[in-house]
Amino acid sequence: MVDSQTTVLVAEDSRTQSVLFRSLLEKAGYRAVMAANGREALDMIKNMPPDVVITDLNMPEMNGLELVEAVHAQFPAIPVILATGVGSEEIAAEALRKGAASYVPKRNLQDLIPTLQRLLAVTQADRACAQLSACATLSEVQFSLPNDGSLVAPLVAQIKRMVERFKIRDSGGAMRIAMALDEALQNAIFHGNLEVSSELREGDNASAFYALAGERRHQTPFNERRVHVRAVMTRDMAEITIRDEGPGFDPRNIPDPTAPAYLDRPCGRGLWLIHAFIDEVRHNPAGNEITMILHRQSP
Repeated sequence: MVDSQTTVLVAEDSRTQSVLFRSLLEKAGYRAVMAANGREALDMIKNMPPDVVITDLNMPEMNGLELVEAVHAQFPAIPVILATGVGSEEIAAEALRKGAASYVPKRNLQDLIPTLQRLLAVTQADRACAQLSACATLSEVQFSLPNDGSLVAPLVAQIKRMVERFKIRDSGGAMRIAMALDEALQNAIFHGNLEVSSELREGDNASAFYALAGERRHQTPFNERRVHVRAVMTRDMAEITIRDEGPGFDPRNIPDPTAPAYLDRPCGRGLWLIHAFIDEVRHNPAGNEITMILHRQSP
């Protein structure tokens, strides 16, 4: 259930789009606050910080990319989701590098609420858990998870805290790492163990994707498979490996989500985000294991 105090600030200069964003957010139970441009949004954040910011790219006064940079610099704990238009994926990639936590194509806004929910789940779980020791020089954790999406956010939050405690990334950078981990875990569960194709999420109704996943969670052999996670942290680097028990895939066959034919389709979006946020990404020959390596960034 959504906390009635959860506030989402939307920076959008189009009246039509503003109405659509407000409707989606309020229907999902969030408090929506609207700003006509990036400058107005930044002033509102200074006066009353929201839980999340959603921004368009093309706005007067201060555009979305400038807003992402400003929020990342001044309010690194506030995540920003970029709402991109057709053909703006290259700019979206730049925004991700500059501090955005995720992005959603405007013509596929059905992904906005699930993306927002997952981002907030990580944030809230992170705040609720106790801090890890700041004196540790090495830490290793291993998990074997069932195909239960409710366990993803607490696990991501724990690894995010490890990244912060070992100073591999600052809080803003750690949030982007968390979103990459979330994508990798979701891929392992849905596409790996449950073998549900992202093509079922295309179009106006994505219910078939989640319906099939729900059925397979109770069917053999899908319900017997698990996701194995290993994270090792030192003061210099982090190595996180996620392996599912599905048939695997060839990463070379995943379409480029920035290609014109795939701009509004979900295929490849998760891997694209992972590569945008992670220093090194490796796959095993079977295609059912991904290793993400982070190097400590200089202050």
